[in-house]
Amino acid sequence: MTAEHKKSDRRASRTRHSLSDALVELILEKRYDSITVQNVIDRADVGRSTFYAHYRDKDDLFLQGWQALLDGLVRHIEWENAGRARFVPVAELFQHLQEFHHFYKALVRSRKTALLFKTGLSYLSESIETSLTQWLIDKPQPSLPVPVLTNYLASEMLALLKWWLDHNMPHTPERMDEMFHQLVVPGFRSALVGVEASAT
Repeated sequence: MTAEHKKSDRRASRTRHSLSDALVELILEKRYDSITVQNVIDRADVGRSTFYAHYRDKDDLFLQGWQALLDGLVRHIEWENAGRARFVPVAELFQHLQEFHHFYKALVRSRKTALLFKTGLSYLSESIETSLTQWLIDKPQPSLPVPVLTNYLASEMLALLKWWLDHNMPHTPERMDEMFHQLVVPGFRSALVGVEASAT
């Protein structure tokens, strides 16, 4: 990559961060439905054409930020530990969202949490499926279909996350991580028994 391309990428990354930060600030101030693209670009101090070079609309901006967070989680799944020990960085995700609990409350007021979790489940399921499928290359297939396993994993995680946030975070992120793995590890142990046997 040339120096010019690197400079362009850094500029684009700064622009996306500025727009995302602007939207977060505005959601904390007023209802989501009353926020316009003009509000966002005024707050971020970028041009309208620049906004549309990166995003279709404010929903696209909102959801891409959520998807980037989920991408980070999927990248750190340790499939080699699945069925044996902690393998999903649940505590890290919950810790991050704990810092933005006031933002989540603002989304509740704006009735946007349904969109958040519906799109999150679809996106997370697909991302986890891609990750697990890659890990399983040259390994025996699980006893359950991969899409079933990955949808279960994503559903369990987001259901616990929603419950935790909606109940004002009654347990620490670390405890939620423990409970999540207590629920999912036995199922993955059963499904991956052939995979684990091939690795020994």
